[in-house]
Amino acid sequence: MKKIALEEHFLAPGLEEYWGATVANVPDELRSAIHAKLKDFGEVRLGAMDAAGIERAVLSAAGPGVQAEPDAAVASRKATEANDFLAEAVARRPDRYSGFGHIALQDPQAAAAEVRRCMGELGFAGVMINGHTNGRYLDEPEFAPFWEAAEEANALVYLHPADPVSMFPALEGYPALRRATWEWTLETGSHVLRLVFSGLFDRFPKARLGVGHLGETLPYLLWRLDSRAQLYGVELARKPSDYIRDNIIVTTSGMSSAEPFNCALSALGAGSVLFAADYPFEEAEEAGAFLDTVGIDESVRRAVAYENAERILPL
Repeated sequence: MKKIALEEHFLAPGLEEYWGATVANVPDELRSAIHAKLKDFGEVRLGAMDAAGIERAVLSAAGPGVQAEPDAAVASRKATEANDFLAEAVARRPDRYSGFGHIALQDPQAAAAEVRRCMGELGFAGVMINGHTNGRYLDEPEFAPFWEAAEEANALVYLHPADPVSMFPALEGYPALRRATWEWTLETGSHVLRLVFSGLFDRFPKARLGVGHLGETLPYLLWRLDSRAQLYGVELARKPSDYIRDNIIVTTSGMSSAEPFNCALSALGAGSVLFAADYPFEEAEEAGAFLDTVGIDESVRRAVAYENAERILPL
């Protein structure tokens, strides 16, 4: 079955120094192989897509990108350059690639302008934010111009994991639990919940958020989130689960497993689950084979594989 993949990564000039820190503990040979794939837009990437049945990949800069840059002017310049670089790559193969814009939030007004440029002039499918920006989270009032622009442009804001500001004390002494194993799930899920519990989706009801890894465990917790929000007197127009179902989509990136997949489908509905491979950090062929063979109704398989993406994104 044909597929549209939403979380497929690349590296642009000027962003490699930020990415390098996230793979510092990865064996040299594997790090070099991943790096080569991130820089490739030709036969290697397209071959992996073909093997997985991926007709179109929405490309995004490997994190953390400019979210880790302390200088606002430098961050804005590098984000613009990365987006121009991606637009050129997409223009060479518009039949196979789309893009998520890379946004520097250090200057919210400049970020808003870049969202509009990405969705208008560059014709991207949305934007990707790599977690917090130097410890600032997307629910904070200063980012209102960004959300206004994203809502106005109907831009999906895909929230990608990032290292926390500091290591969670509970992970001390257990390096294998850091980053993709568990740390990023805790960090990113918490970021999403800040958006929900802050009332951001009351202020921006048409805002749309994308979350990978089948929602970072949140579909499993909907009842409890509603229950505790009531217990603690959280003042929202609706229940937390309503925002998660209505304003958030999740993708299968890095989660080729039937149990969490079925949980996400049941909790959120088939219209809110989309396909992603997380290439090259995961094997595209494995992700594609999973979706092709997992035991679900064929109408649901089509929705996840490509129909939801075609409905939600300007491809």
